[in-house]
Amino acid sequence: MHPIITTKNLTKIFRGGVKAVDNVSFEVEDGEIFGLLGPNGAGKSTLIRMLCTLTRPTSGTATVAGYDVVKDADEVRKHIGLVAEKMIMYDSLTAYENLMLFGKLHNIPKEILNKRIDDLLDLVQMSEWRDVQVGTFSTGMRQRINVIRGLLNMPEILFFDEPTLGLDPQSTMEVRELTRKLNKEQDITVILTTHYMDEADVLSDRVGIVDYGKIVALGTPAELKKKVSESNAATLELDISNATPGLVRETESLGCVDELLIKNPIVEIRTSGNDAVNMIIDTVRSNGGKIVSIKTVEPTLEDVFRQVTGHKARVVDVEKTSTRKRWRLWRESRSRVK
Repeated sequence: MHPIITTKNLTKIFRGGVKAVDNVSFEVEDGEIFGLLGPNGAGKSTLIRMLCTLTRPTSGTATVAGYDVVKDADEVRKHIGLVAEKMIMYDSLTAYENLMLFGKLHNIPKEILNKRIDDLLDLVQMSEWRDVQVGTFSTGMRQRINVIRGLLNMPEILFFDEPTLGLDPQSTMEVRELTRKLNKEQDITVILTTHYMDEADVLSDRVGIVDYGKIVALGTPAELKKKVSESNAATLELDISNATPGLVRETESLGCVDELLIKNPIVEIRTSGNDAVNMIIDTVRSNGGKIVSIKTVEPTLEDVFRQVTGHKARVVDVEKTSTRKRWRLWRESRSRVK
């Protein structure tokens, strides 16, 4: 395998001086599903927009399919497809008419485009709705049409920007399965942005965790979770039949407890440090707690995120935030880095 996308010190600075993408360098291998994981406002979509030639980098370089995103923007567009977070379709047009319209924008000859639309509709099991207005579709059906819209030019690389945002569980499962199918059966490299930890975990061959415009961790999901295990961090689930407020306060005050969540009768505790489990058990019992069972939960990508960033995922859209608030967020991010 060889890199199909390479970025070096890629940076995007918006008005007001805030770095939405901050000196990012990474590679995406040909044929993999590469996940960009992070909260809203972390810089994922801005990064994707630069790689798709929709916005110019402030500094740094990026190549996609061997072409520079600034110098060879037209060539880059020939090799990529984009499924944006916002579904771009016309409700009054049928599925076929929408796809025909966007296909013409790619200058695809009509006879080739007709066959391609039929094949793509069959791929996502939407052939029977070919001549039905998109405005009558469910959100999941619309997303399937949105996905194949990004495939009309037969791209080598498909950018998926929050593909399951706002979808119901059934539609989410369908889109995730379609992502795997496109990658394995159609041999398409997929770059997936998401703030759903489980989605990045189950879909991605490798994950880059993004926070405040930087990639703060990079590796396979298994590699990233292994680092949490090796750092003595753990999540415990204690079934405590009499978890009184006083018992909870005493346990939460322990230095080895990073976070405590009450899910009666389960008390979920995120810990770090040596001998944390024994300290927690001793504290619970010394405060009269009756422990029914103890379970150590395997690390998740959320645990990785917490460890590498020092905080829980938050929701901040940097691009839609006031200049004053951007400066505050920027100062906060700098203090964390230091």
